[in-house]
Amino acid sequence: MSGKVVLITGGARGQGRAHAVAFAQAGADVAVCDACAPFDSVQYAPARTQDLDQTRNAVQQLGRRCVTVQADVSQAGQMEQFVAQTVAELGRIDYVVANAGIWSIGGPLWTMSEDRFDETIAVNLKGVWLTVRYTVPHLLKHKSGSIVLTSSVAGTRGTQNIGHYVAAKHGVLGLMKTLAAELAPHNVRVNALLPGLVNTDMIFFPEQYALFSPGEPTRDGYLATLDRMARMPGRWSEPDELARGALWLCSPDAGSVTGLELKIDRGASL
Repeated sequence: MSGKVVLITGGARGQGRAHAVAFAQAGADVAVCDACAPFDSVQYAPARTQDLDQTRNAVQQLGRRCVTVQADVSQAGQMEQFVAQTVAELGRIDYVVANAGIWSIGGPLWTMSEDRFDETIAVNLKGVWLTVRYTVPHLLKHKSGSIVLTSSVAGTRGTQNIGHYVAAKHGVLGLMKTLAAELAPHNVRVNALLPGLVNTDMIFFPEQYALFSPGEPTRDGYLATLDRMARMPGRWSEPDELARGALWLCSPDAGSVTGLELKIDRGASL
């Protein structure tokens, strides 16, 4: 991917940082944004600007250029500026990984607060749309490119107590399929990653423990429940496994692949 540029949202840590490192290892220059700020409905600690700095350092240590911007994907003006800065500093955009997302436990849909529902939809669905809205015109200039949208196995089924998240991730798949059809004549491919549980900060907080292990709402009880749930040995996937999936979807090896739901979930969706 030498000479190419990838734009990644939600890249301060976790899956986003893994994407940045994987593309840099493949030779691409990288642009990364992250809100690096708390969200009212989110129950785990947010990424920090220092985390965004660490992503930039990891990319630069691989000899690649890296643009980092503090931006909230749900805010149109911030995303427009991020994309403009990427093109100004790196010259182009070839690949887009719309990875940014938040996670919260909300309870049954009829008891969920409007603010919690709205915030998840804004980041996890509208944020994906804004990302493609401002990046697609740059891909069209080259009549090539690849877009990867991060959905979830929750985008394929109903799951209790996280209906806001389920709705958003179903919506991401709808965006992916529509974009794949709209952009195919322009030689731009669009696919989706569907992770299950991934070993990031997003899955370790007390409300998560109580959801998965109500009889023993502790970290140990949570881990024991995951052991019983596992389809394959191991409780979760690692971020770099998702990054390798995104890298493949953007590579020439996937040149005929568009509209794909790539599940990397250790069989959780079976």
